[in-house]
Amino acid sequence: MKVFLVYVRDENYYRLLPDRLRRPHFEDRLPVMAFPPLGIQTLAPVLRERGHEVRLFDTCHPQMKPAHIARAVQDERPDLVGLSFLSTTSYPATKAMAKTLKEASPSTPIILGGPFASINPRQILQDCIHADLVGEGEGEELLPAFLANMDCPGEVPSLSWRRGDEIVTNQDGAILRDLDKYPYPDRESLPIEYVESMPLDVPAVLSLDRFCTMQTSRGCPYPCIYCDIPALADGKWRSRSPEHVLGEMQMLNDRGYRSVYLTDDHFLLKRKRIEAICQGMIDRKLELRWGCEGRVDSMAINEFPIMAKAKCSMLAFGVEAGTQKVLDRLKKGQRLEQIELAVRKAKEAGIASAHGFFLIGAPDETADDVLESFRFAARLELDTFGFNRLCAYRGTPLWQEYVEKGVIDDERDWQKWFKCSDIDPTILPSEELNRLRMKGYGLLFWHRITRRPIRTAKLLRNFGRYMRKRDILTLLASPFRRRALTKAPDLPVQMMAAGLTAPIREPLAAAA
Repeated sequence: MKVFLVYVRDENYYRLLPDRLRRPHFEDRLPVMAFPPLGIQTLAPVLRERGHEVRLFDTCHPQMKPAHIARAVQDERPDLVGLSFLSTTSYPATKAMAKTLKEASPSTPIILGGPFASINPRQILQDCIHADLVGEGEGEELLPAFLANMDCPGEVPSLSWRRGDEIVTNQDGAILRDLDKYPYPDRESLPIEYVESMPLDVPAVLSLDRFCTMQTSRGCPYPCIYCDIPALADGKWRSRSPEHVLGEMQMLNDRGYRSVYLTDDHFLLKRKRIEAICQGMIDRKLELRWGCEGRVDSMAINEFPIMAKAKCSMLAFGVEAGTQKVLDRLKKGQRLEQIELAVRKAKEAGIASAHGFFLIGAPDETADDVLESFRFAARLELDTFGFNRLCAYRGTPLWQEYVEKGVIDDERDWQKWFKCSDIDPTILPSEELNRLRMKGYGLLFWHRITRRPIRTAKLLRNFGRYMRKRDILTLLASPFRRRALTKAPDLPVQMMAAGLTAPIREPLAAAA
């Protein structure tokens, strides 16, 4: 059968690379600042192994917009179109895409997948009348099973579908355990040359290496109240074997990739696994620079030296707050001393860039708590940092907490997300949080200039390799601009201060 797999993006979260930054040896390709669509790239070879023909689309490409894809659907008449999308912010674009494609070919079934779809299958089918099915969870087994049972969808685990006016939800399928049995993702079919940026979601390129992403494990077992990842896999963490990971890394290395970002939700979980992967990279003399993210309370901090030796150049930590009170309210399960130790160990080991994710605007957080997070960030040996306002998304413990308090109507608000400061009276108002954030960034800037002038100068010099002075000044001034209080997301460029913003997490390879 012929299958189209489409990754639908929110246009706020990618950028076309300016002409002045395009790489001369890739002039025939279109560089885009974005994470590659690893979900559909993973599913394509799985379907091809079963004998299906697959074509991939990514809506960040100027020639892969809804009209182009609709024309391809009309011309090629695929047997199935799969729309993969990440979250509530990209649901409106996905809903519009389904309408466009259904009008182009009414008889072609459309299946939706990805994290948001997995959490809201019945709601989506009730709301998006042009979608025929929703796949919940991981797609490596679900999609082939559906293609083999298109006339009997009730036989397919983890599938929601229409039977006349009725919406049917099949029983859940088993969580995938053996991730080694699937082929490596298809990184050749999309005519887009992705580039490494800072770190791929703001207009500043710090590397011209050929770049891609990898996923070596799935899931996270920790109960942070703002995160929906545990809900997507029953709180289970599963990993590929070091041998399987090294085989993919070798392939990427041989194909000329030199920079890889691991999209694992928590790479730093198993010490022996990390050691085996890193030692394998060293033994194979791989030329890949790479980065990852993880928790500061992991025992794997003892593996930082071998990670650095294996060319790990960037570590991102979920710091979240600079007071124990707020960390406990977020159910982060970590202590301030652990944060300080992990960041210090990373720098002592020679990790070039240590990044910190922070949240402000938690329930019961005071103005002094917010500023203390900025002071804490200044004391840490972080190279870069990003401060976001806490948001509530369906599928997170925080969302359920607000439902039980009557702050959110789950039936009415399922497709929305909220900045907590807009809906929770125990949280500082958004205007006050923005004022505190500007003040906090000022403290950070002053600390960087007066206490770490050499490191700051090196960072700015690195910016200057790829950016005009005007762009650098715009970048540095962005945290201090007053912004209208709307329900729009805090855009990446608005979150940064002399450093990186938070990398945007891609959906699991389950995205259908």
